[in-house]
Amino acid sequence: MSRTVMMADNSMKRYEQVIHYLMVRIEAGEWVEQEKLPSVRSLSELLGVHRLTVFKAYQELKQRGIVYVRDKSGYYVSPAKPLSDTDQGDDPSVSAWLHWDTLDRVQSLEAEYQFSKSLIDPALLPNRYWGELMRDLLDQYPRLLGTYSTIQGDLELRTSLASHLTAKERFYLSSDEVLITSGAQQAIDVISRALVKPGDRVLIERPTYGPAMEIFRKQGARLVFTDIHPEGYDLEQIEHLMKTEKPRLFYMTPTFQNPTGISISVEQRKQLPELAEQYGCFLVEDDSTYDIYFKEKPPAPIFTYDTSGHTLYIRSYSKYVVPGLRIAAIMCRSHLMAGLQAIKALTDNGSPLLNQKLFLRYFQSDRMHQHLSKLRTALQLRMEVMEQCLLETDWTWTRPEGGLNIWADLPEGIDTGRLLHQSMEHSIAFVPGTVFDPSHASGSRKLRLSFSYAREQQIREGMDRLITLAARS
Repeated sequence: MSRTVMMADNSMKRYEQVIHYLMVRIEAGEWVEQEKLPSVRSLSELLGVHRLTVFKAYQELKQRGIVYVRDKSGYYVSPAKPLSDTDQGDDPSVSAWLHWDTLDRVQSLEAEYQFSKSLIDPALLPNRYWGELMRDLLDQYPRLLGTYSTIQGDLELRTSLASHLTAKERFYLSSDEVLITSGAQQAIDVISRALVKPGDRVLIERPTYGPAMEIFRKQGARLVFTDIHPEGYDLEQIEHLMKTEKPRLFYMTPTFQNPTGISISVEQRKQLPELAEQYGCFLVEDDSTYDIYFKEKPPAPIFTYDTSGHTLYIRSYSKYVVPGLRIAAIMCRSHLMAGLQAIKALTDNGSPLLNQKLFLRYFQSDRMHQHLSKLRTALQLRMEVMEQCLLETDWTWTRPEGGLNIWADLPEGIDTGRLLHQSMEHSIAFVPGTVFDPSHASGSRKLRLSFSYAREQQIREGMDRLITLAARS
């Protein structure tokens, strides 16, 4: 029997790596509640570790309530229960999400060749214009800095967003169906806390945005995965999961998906709301880079095709306007808004009014549309430079039609977690695939390369170094 390769993280002890192996698979649903786990002997043989190492891992998980023992039978998965903040924060071995393999931790790495940050190079942002806009705004609203926003958000901004999306995307929204949030991640958190109860199933793409998985797990949800392919979703698989698992919601990024860059077809966008209505599942559509397309504008969002009110749409402007403003919005039908506002009130009692007014003035100006047109051109050039570098390798990838990233698959035998350790010695940062796909064996061979933050010459030099390092691995 071939041995399973565990995490390439030398900071974790062997028993902690066994805990990580078990936790990822339990949370991915490979072992469900009340299901028997492998014996100490069989797991030690599978992982190539001593039986005492496996025994120690099981005892740790037993103490934490993740597994329990049946006399003379073995270890079983405990019924689901939410983990408290203290439990998660104090345990150094609970899972990859809170330690080495978190997106925040990887993106905090300082590097000369920065391919981990899915952000725009500050040189491409209209920084001088924002200074002028700030001065004019404070002259117009001298009491602005001493005023709170409403919980739902500035009415003028909500009205402008609703009108724009109704005109451009046929959303047919009113201002009462818009909730302003401080970025897309807060929007995901508000939705999770409003809709998900401990033990609920949440359907989620594989691979997907790592912090979203962490948010839903923190709420006590059990994640159910569905794969995304270059041609989109497997709708038969999704229908089967909706029928058998009865998920409370399906979190998705169907336009320039993070990390793969895939966009699903119009046909799938029409069918998903029908499935959601049929099986009573909410769709949470996260759209953070809708305006960053290189050739053709992407299809209309899923929200456009929803006639039953099962879709909650997250539109973020943080990444490509001014990240520091953290402007995003949740759009949904009125029957869901009261619950979302109640959670938002507990979170921060309303996003900063100054940020909202600044963004509003920019959103209503011609400058934003000019900026987006130039930004799309600049980012496409950077993507093409990175792709030219990849053409010199035997790596595989799907060319993105928009967004900020390339999702690459390296040859068999190269572990991107280990490669990141080596790359940081040469000041190169990227995001290993396990951040987005911890439950699948192929995740350790994949990596996300962001082309939006580094300049073209930096991309050429950094990619040349990275490719050389990977070839030696």
